[in-house]
Amino acid sequence: MYRRALAILSATALVACGHGSATPGSISPATGSTIEANATVDRIVDGDTIIVFLGDSRERVRLTGIDTPEIAHPATGTREATTGECFGEEATAFTESLLDPGTPVRLERDVVGRDDYGRLLAYVYRASDGLFVNYEIVRQGYAQPLTIPPNVTFADLMVQAARDAEADDVGLWSVCS
Repeated sequence: MYRRALAILSATALVACGHGSATPGSISPATGSTIEANATVDRIVDGDTIIVFLGDSRERVRLTGIDTPEIAHPATGTREATTGECFGEEATAFTESLLDPGTPVRLERDVVGRDDYGRLLAYVYRASDGLFVNYEIVRQGYAQPLTIPPNVTFADLMVQAARDAEADDVGLWSVCS
């Protein structure tokens, strides 16, 4: 399932979601050195969604360019409970291992700044060492690339990271069929 999805995602441009826009800053992959933070991690929602303090506001951030397996969600109100997908809990735990609450991070936007759910779309860098979190999650096998134009700055990098993870048979590539 994941192998076929990777091929489809890397070969197909998906319809852009979201509203509003932002001009990309000087977006670049991991620097390997400290960088200036513009937000602080509050908590991890799941493998590809975090909550941060950004200035005076608290923002839900969807990591751009990646898609981790879903975790189980309990029934609330009119929404029905969902079951988790293969490697969803592990992906969430991995993201938590990278971003403890209180971790200073740098958020960088691409072209579209928010999705249809109002979440901020961002590339996330850990300020202490410049780790490109989105990339690391894919490279270690906890996510697949998810390219939604026009947010395509690191599409090729994410596809290559997933191919490398699959070739190395790590993470979801070693467990989920």
